[in-house]
Amino acid sequence: MSKNNQNNLTTKIVSLCKRRGIIFQNSEIYGGIQGFYDYGPIGSLMKNNWKNLWLRENIQKRDDVVLIDGSIITHPTVWQASGHVKNFADIMVECKSCHKRFRPDLIDNATKCPKCGGEFTEGKKYNILFETNVGVIESEKTHTYLRGEACQTIYLDFKNIIDSTRVKIPFGIAQIGKAFRNEITPKNFLYRTREFEQWDIQYFCHPTDMDKFYEYWKQNRMEWYQSLFNNKKDLRFRQHEKDELAFYAKKAFDIEYNAPWGWAEMEGIHWRSDYDLTQHQTFSKQDLSYRDPVTNEKYLPHIVETSGGVDRSFFFLLLDAYREETNEKGEIRISLKINPKVSAYKMAIFPLAANKPELVDKAINLYKSLKSKYSVDFDDSSNIGKKYRRHDEIGTPWCVVVDYQTLEDKTISIRDRDTMEQIRLPISQIDVWLANKLQ
Repeated sequence: MSKNNQNNLTTKIVSLCKRRGIIFQNSEIYGGIQGFYDYGPIGSLMKNNWKNLWLRENIQKRDDVVLIDGSIITHPTVWQASGHVKNFADIMVECKSCHKRFRPDLIDNATKCPKCGGEFTEGKKYNILFETNVGVIESEKTHTYLRGEACQTIYLDFKNIIDSTRVKIPFGIAQIGKAFRNEITPKNFLYRTREFEQWDIQYFCHPTDMDKFYEYWKQNRMEWYQSLFNNKKDLRFRQHEKDELAFYAKKAFDIEYNAPWGWAEMEGIHWRSDYDLTQHQTFSKQDLSYRDPVTNEKYLPHIVETSGGVDRSFFFLLLDAYREETNEKGEIRISLKINPKVSAYKMAIFPLAANKPELVDKAINLYKSLKSKYSVDFDDSSNIGKKYRRHDEIGTPWCVVVDYQTLEDKTISIRDRDTMEQIRLPISQIDVWLANKLQ
C-alpha cells in the first residue's frame, strides 16, 4: 500500500467513526481539545465488548489471576518511588521566535522551527505527568499527579491482596484503567492521546520461574490478538535493543501492529524483576515480601508484566477490519469485518416495509425476544439498502429481514455482512443459530 493510501486509510477511519457514532473529538463544538476523544453510542458498545473479551480471557477463564479497579489519584510519593517524577519526560526544543515546542525526533531533528523558521533552544526535559492538587484549603492542598500508568495501583495493593484472599504465587493481578500523559504531540487518532485506558496483568512469581512465565505470557498475549484480528501478518514481536532496556530488565518485547504510519506498539511484555516492589517497600517502609506457605521461604516476587493500550488496540482493530468494495455500477460499499464478539450489535432486525403493520409487529416481536440475551438493533427507517449500508459500516455481522414470506411460513431472511449471502431460517431457530455463531 502506498504512503498516500495508508494515510488515507486513517482519514477514512476517523470519518467513519464520526459518521456512525463510534468516536467523536472531545469538545468539538468548542473547536476540540487535542489528544482527547469521546466514544459514541456505537463505539461505547464496541469498546466495552473489547474490554469484556480481555476480562473473560484473563479473569473468567483463569484461576490464577484476580482483578482490581484502582484509583486514578494516589499518594504523591508513589510517583517518586516509581521513578516517574524524575524520569517520565520527553526531550523538547523550543523556538526562540514563536516559542513553540517540539520533540526533535518528530520533526526529523530539524535545526530550524517548522512553523516560523526560527532558531531552537537546547533540548530540555519536560515531565509529562498531569499535575493536580488534593484538598479544598489553598494553603493545605497536597500536590500530586493523575496516574501516568495504570499498573502502579497493582503494586500498592499487592500486600492487601495476599492478606485478604487465598492467592498463592505464582498468580497475577489484572486491571483495566485510565491513565494520563501530557503528551507533547498527540497524534495518529487514538494511537497517542493524553487520556487513555490500559489493560495490565502483573504476574508475580518466584525469581527462578521468570524465564518460564515470561515466555508463557509472551505467546499467550500474541495468540489472543491473532485470534481476533483478520490479518495475522500485520502483528509481530519486536524485541527491545539493549540500550532500550530498563536497568532491571533482562528482556522486553512489544506486540506491534502494521499501522498506516509503520509498525506501532500495541502491547508490551516486560521483565520487571522485583524492581517495583523493592521501590515501594523502600519508600513506604512496609514489608512487601511473600512467604511461601509450604517452604516458608520469604522473598520479593519477580514480575512479568503484560501492558497494552485499550484504545490504540481498538483503533488497530478498526484499521484491520475496514473494507471497501466497488460494484459494477461504481458504487462503493464500506464495511467493518470485525469479530462478531466485538461488534456493537450482533444482529439487526428490519421489517421489509415500515408501512405494513403486520411486518413491523413480527419484526418487533423478534427483536424483543432476542434483546434480553443479545445486543440487537431494530430499524424500520429508510429503505432496506440504506439499513444494510449503515450496519455494514458499524460491523453488524447479520441482518434479518421480516418479509411477506415470513407471514406465510414463519421464516426470515438472514444476510451475512462479509459474504452478503442470504439464507432463510425459521424464526423459532434464530436464538440457537445466533448463540452458536457467537461461541
